[in-house]
Amino acid sequence: MASSFGKIFTVTTFGESHGKGVGVVIDGCPAGHEISLTIIQSELNRRKPGQSAITTSRAEKDQIECISGMENGVTLGSPICLLVTNSDFKPGDYNDIQDAYRPSHADFTTEAKYGLRSKSGGGRSSARETIGRVAAASVAQQIMTRLIPECSIVAYVDSVKNIEANIDPDAALTRELVDQNIVRCPDREAAKLMEQEILKAKKNGDTVGGCIRCQVQNPPIGIGEPIFDKLEADLAKALMSLPATKGVEFGLGFSSTQLYGSEHNDAFYLEEDRVRTRSNNSGGIQGGISNGESIEIRTAFKPVSTIFKEQETVTSNNESVQLKPKAGRHDPCVLPRAVPMVEAMVTLVVFDHYLRQIVFSSTMNHQ
Repeated sequence: MASSFGKIFTVTTFGESHGKGVGVVIDGCPAGHEISLTIIQSELNRRKPGQSAITTSRAEKDQIECISGMENGVTLGSPICLLVTNSDFKPGDYNDIQDAYRPSHADFTTEAKYGLRSKSGGGRSSARETIGRVAAASVAQQIMTRLIPECSIVAYVDSVKNIEANIDPDAALTRELVDQNIVRCPDREAAKLMEQEILKAKKNGDTVGGCIRCQVQNPPIGIGEPIFDKLEADLAKALMSLPATKGVEFGLGFSSTQLYGSEHNDAFYLEEDRVRTRSNNSGGIQGGISNGESIEIRTAFKPVSTIFKEQETVTSNNESVQLKPKAGRHDPCVLPRAVPMVEAMVTLVVFDHYLRQIVFSSTMNHQ
């Protein structure tokens, strides 16, 4: 079961939803950088459960602990192990449905592949696994803040069901601005409607999906590779590895298929000594390599699969049954808590490619 990601800055997550704990091992982290566990904790607090009425009620503190790789808050260059202990896990909630394959979950496919599965929640397929990703990305972000301080990565909820936010694409967003409401949508009017839609779904025992938009503002120019490791290819893989994701687009994305090339092309011009583009239909990436304009990404999330409505399914004993969970704590909409998860995966890709570019530049300079 592959659980590692990255070429230089490599993260390996571990743990199950209802096990003793979850976490991450980071390999390839540069030595000599100060890392604040308080900052890591603040990012974990943004994704932890129990934040509001529109998230799961599971009461986890998600307290981060560093097991190795740092001394007095400074990276040693050795593997960093970050651990969060589970405290509010209730495997008993699944006793009455442990043999049933929950519709649209990973129950059937996991058992078909490995011959067994964790019957307490989603196991490795649970969104709780993303704790390690967010923690690792905070380490990367703290180093990036020193090496490329002009670069910022901010995500927000762009739509919930058929409610769409109206955000100026040129607006300089911050995480503080996004976090001003529980939906994490900077359009306050849209956020109110989104919250109402989520609460309505929750009341009906149902769930809703939507889209998250992410901006990488002032990214380094020249990161990414031209063939298999295109920047958008690695970003797409990273984002599609998150639970509940169903699609990713860059720049104009699928709507660009409705344009002529003359309408879609981003014309170049000079701004002092820097090459810029008049438009950003490409989303900041051309030929798999960043051009310095904002990297614009939109990710689609399906409705959470766990619903409290009766559904038809089968069991591992090949019996047809009607499934209606009597207990469990699940998000009626994953989007508000997925915002820091999206930021985390984008951060991991950008930082890893930035380190790869440093190595490439160093090699070129010594030839």
